[in-house]
Amino acid sequence: MAEAVTPTGAATGGQSLRRLVPRIFSRAPSRDALEELMRTVRMHHPKGDIAVVERAYRTAAKAHASQKRQSGEPYITHPLAVAQILAELGLGPRAIAAALLHDTVEDTDYSLDQLTADFGDEVAMLVDGVTKLDKVKYGDAAQAETVRKMIVAMSKDIRVLLIKLADRLHNARTWGFVPPEKAAKKARETLEIYAPLAHRLGIQTAKSELEDLSFAVLHPKLYAEIDSLVKQRTPQREQYVHTVIDAVESDLRDLRIRGRVMGRPKQLYSVYQKMVLRGREFDDIYDLIGIRIMVGTVRDCYAVLGSIHARWTPIPGRFKDYIATPKFNLYQSLHTTVIGPGGRTVEIQIRTHEMHQQAEYGVAAHWKYKEQIAGGKLESKAVDQDMAWLAHISDWQAETADPGEFLDSLRFEIGAKEVYVFTPKGRVVGLPAGATPVDFAYAVHTEIGHRTMGAKVNGRLVPLESELHSGDVVEVFTSKNPDAGPSQDWLAFVKSTRARNKIRGWFTKERRDEAVEQGKDAIARAMRRQNLPLQRLMNQDSFTAVANQLRYEDVTALYAAVGEGHVSTQSVIEKVTALVRSEEEETSTGPIDLPSVGRSKAPRGGDSGVLVRGAPDILVKLAKCCTPVPGDEIVGFVTRGSGVSVHRADCTNVGSLRDQPDRLIDVSWAPTSKSVFLVHIQVEALDRAGLLSDITRVLSEHHVNILSASVQTTNDRLALSRYVFEMGDTVHLDRVLNAVRRIDAVYDVYRVTSS
Repeated sequence: MAEAVTPTGAATGGQSLRRLVPRIFSRAPSRDALEELMRTVRMHHPKGDIAVVERAYRTAAKAHASQKRQSGEPYITHPLAVAQILAELGLGPRAIAAALLHDTVEDTDYSLDQLTADFGDEVAMLVDGVTKLDKVKYGDAAQAETVRKMIVAMSKDIRVLLIKLADRLHNARTWGFVPPEKAAKKARETLEIYAPLAHRLGIQTAKSELEDLSFAVLHPKLYAEIDSLVKQRTPQREQYVHTVIDAVESDLRDLRIRGRVMGRPKQLYSVYQKMVLRGREFDDIYDLIGIRIMVGTVRDCYAVLGSIHARWTPIPGRFKDYIATPKFNLYQSLHTTVIGPGGRTVEIQIRTHEMHQQAEYGVAAHWKYKEQIAGGKLESKAVDQDMAWLAHISDWQAETADPGEFLDSLRFEIGAKEVYVFTPKGRVVGLPAGATPVDFAYAVHTEIGHRTMGAKVNGRLVPLESELHSGDVVEVFTSKNPDAGPSQDWLAFVKSTRARNKIRGWFTKERRDEAVEQGKDAIARAMRRQNLPLQRLMNQDSFTAVANQLRYEDVTALYAAVGEGHVSTQSVIEKVTALVRSEEEETSTGPIDLPSVGRSKAPRGGDSGVLVRGAPDILVKLAKCCTPVPGDEIVGFVTRGSGVSVHRADCTNVGSLRDQPDRLIDVSWAPTSKSVFLVHIQVEALDRAGLLSDITRVLSEHHVNILSASVQTTNDRLALSRYVFEMGDTVHLDRVLNAVRRIDAVYDVYRVTSS
């Protein structure tokens, strides 16, 4: 959609941006844009319905007459530019008409019903597919919902997405006129969603320009620097390229093959990625010469390849045959890298003219060949078998309820590299890089995936978690048991979104009742093992409260989560026990009998190390909310049926306990050799390989008995880990913290308390 409607002038800092990146301040060309558009449409569709394009322009110009872009231009320049981009891609007159009208329903009084009456259902469907809803609110979930709507529409008609991409491309050319914060947000979104989508559809021209424009907005100084470096090297590079081209053209003449040889342009964003993300020097990247050869037939492609390898030495492992095995987006070409004149590396692509059209314009070129004019009506097929991934998108968007998860899946799906494997009958199956036989089985059919029990790769039995490589022949064995189903362990190694969603769906839908029973049994068994009062704790109210606390719909959903392994049994029991205990403390009144310490109630590993004034034989428990240890200031609180609970004086729960002063009691530390204390520590470190194993090794070397641990990594590559363990001596704790602090990449470690 359009980025701007009202003229507010250039963004803050526009002068410096204009100096560094003039290309994002594009204005409409001075020549007659409509005449240029009509000429382009006629060139690609000489027998097409040109009149519908003229009518669409007049309607759009009238609807947008009072509006202007933020660049100050008439608003109609935007839909005209979008239509021109699509016309150059070869789309038909009705798609061009939809491009001219794509903002009218959203930004003007022109309604969708009126558009349908004026231009028919097909144009109206395309316009509706790219129209943003006014109700959509900004934010991650809303953005995901918008992308979801776009993808569903795209799976019905690919032209919807092509209009959307062209719309984003023209807006990107004018980002210099919008506020920097908004431009940066749009640029990040473009790099994450739209440029990979253009790549997925094989539209290389749109992908490259979207990436370069986004790079220019996000890193203008870097962009200008790389642009300057490229321009400085251009004269010498072009001279060398001409030398290589002359040699190749000589070979073509000897072979009597008519063809075209040219140098490949360098993309600034690609140079940036190789420099910054791969750590390579500019000279290493830019010295890599790229040559493209276009010939008439596939036979000529292989003949030219042979002559080039005869002239120059090919580099082993750098040959790729995408003609015999095309990429996921229908891209076909021969790629080879040779040691050219002067010992410099030269990358060469060889393809037919049709393959070049496909490489540059992707599905748009494919669409052009599929369109047919019959009886004055446009007959079209938006999704063909060779673009079957489009049809799958609506499947996995329906399987993914959470919009955030859907967007993550989309980002993975459109950006992932693929491997190509074969069924025993020779059918090619495309899978994400790192895919396993389980991914293959689900790609073939859902039921085959569910019943998979073994696999052969290239005739040899392999584990189900084995990684597949391009060219492998894969055969899976299925169980004949009607109750056979997937294993939850598969979720740890499957790579495809389809397989992951199907496995999760099997457990959460078809086996929900079984999971509920398993969860109930697991909780009951664990409570019996810990000698907990089953009748008192297993009441509906306490479990309902815990289910709400963990954000499950009801108790049944909580049991199912335990049965499926999403929530640990011990975590549920601890929360229920704490809830029941706090309720009893709040409702109890009058004198309380404190139970004596018996053998069966002694804490694991030793006593509490705390004395209660005037009652040496009272049961004492150290509170888990603040885990006090000797040296901490402590207070005691008399509970009902559980003795005295000891808290740190600065514990957040002590504030509410002080409202019942008659239940507070004096306590003091008196640790013995058998005393054991619970300690929580947090380790903060820069994430690196082997960090977790190093921390656990150091704790083990200091004879620390770890009871539980949790680890998370932030987007900034910071690793935060928490450990809970038992300890008898606080001096020992200091030694442990110092030892952990000395681990490479750890920059802080400290004890965690409630305060």
